[in-house]
Amino acid sequence: MAHFTIFGDLVNRYVFFFSSLIAACLLITHPGRADSVVPPSTDLPQTLSLDEALQIFRKRGLDLLIAEAAMRSAEGAVKIAGAIPNPSLSTSVGNAITFANTNYSNANCLANGTQCSPWIYNVGISDAAAIEDTLSGKREMRQKVARNALAAAKMSRVDAERMIAFQVKSAYVQIAQATLAYKFAKEVADSNVTTLKKFQDRYRNGAINEGDLQRIETQKLEADQALDMALVTLREARIALAFLLGTRGNIPDYDVDTKVLDFTVPAALQNATAISLLRTAFDHRPDLLSLGYLKASAEAQIQLVKRQNFPDIALSLNYAWGGFGGVGTNGPVGPQTITFGISSPLPVFYQLQGELRQAEAQYDTNTLQQAKITAQVVSDVASSLAAVMTAKRLVERMEGPRRDGGGLRQSAKGAFDVTALQYEKGSASLTDYLDALRTYISTKIEYFGDLSSYKTAIFQLEQAVGVDLH
Repeated sequence: MAHFTIFGDLVNRYVFFFSSLIAACLLITHPGRADSVVPPSTDLPQTLSLDEALQIFRKRGLDLLIAEAAMRSAEGAVKIAGAIPNPSLSTSVGNAITFANTNYSNANCLANGTQCSPWIYNVGISDAAAIEDTLSGKREMRQKVARNALAAAKMSRVDAERMIAFQVKSAYVQIAQATLAYKFAKEVADSNVTTLKKFQDRYRNGAINEGDLQRIETQKLEADQALDMALVTLREARIALAFLLGTRGNIPDYDVDTKVLDFTVPAALQNATAISLLRTAFDHRPDLLSLGYLKASAEAQIQLVKRQNFPDIALSLNYAWGGFGGVGTNGPVGPQTITFGISSPLPVFYQLQGELRQAEAQYDTNTLQQAKITAQVVSDVASSLAAVMTAKRLVERMEGPRRDGGGLRQSAKGAFDVTALQYEKGSASLTDYLDALRTYISTKIEYFGDLSSYKTAIFQLEQAVGVDLH
């Protein structure tokens, strides 16, 4: 019983030692992260330019930071794929339970020039199939799979920037449009205050009847309604852009540069054709390029699974010494031995058929997705180009051939001015005056919308081809 007690104490010491060693390694390799991955809330300036908005988005946009985190995960997968397996060290100690600790036994051991001991020791090391893993090419194939997946993740990050940058640009344009609409609505509301006062004076002088006065009052109240709605629209547009830029606190009533809506044709579009734009999209669309890398990764995965059918061969070396045997009398001392070993699983019952089928299915999926995205690129470029051309014609019709007169916007303004003058002279009715005013207001609001649609269509075409056209 004494031998078993000593053996149990030794085992407990070994367990405590290795548990402490593992805990220390975990503390070293997994330190707590002191830095925060979440950037501070964005403080927006009083006047925000489009370039500043894009810079803030690329630096603090949470959606883009999430895409970057996914890319770092793929970078970790590359390191994992290229890692060489650590060697495996094993030790063991045993007690010869038949050891006889008698005077005769001890004398016999000493007579043979040895020192009697009931303990047996073994130390072994294995390469964990590291040599075979490298020589067979499995490690290289895993790295090929992971590198293509990393390239796809990088393209996904670029694609996320492409998609969200369009949202930022579109939101910025919406604020510019809402700003112009609000300023115009305020001008109309202020003008209607003056007009109402003038008509109230006319009513008191008996120049108009009560019905005409109420129609003017209605027009003034409608202008007030439009002003309130324009203010709400502007506020909502500001909130939408602030969200994309990572603002998580109070959102101020910041301004944007409304010159972003000025009508210009980018130099890159002046001689562009649908074919040239489509060729550009095929060369630069990150989602299409990402699927190409994913397809290559799946193809490498198929090759890896086939290579993994070659079993992992682990080499080992073992050294043992000590120990006696026998009953009643100690046997001869155990010789010191060095043993070379080789071990390998036998692929008798399973040859990775499931993994191979999964890899082939992933390759087919990526191939079909690539074909689908190719068709999507064609559709995106065609529809975006059509939207640009349509919006361009609408703006040109609004501004006229000279941009200083002759267009729909100028005609509506001129018709209102003439009708207002005629009404002052009594040659036009109040109905004509109100109709001309409403036509002018709706035309001006439509003009702001056309400018916004044109600029948004340009940004959407940039998103479709994957490059900046300005």
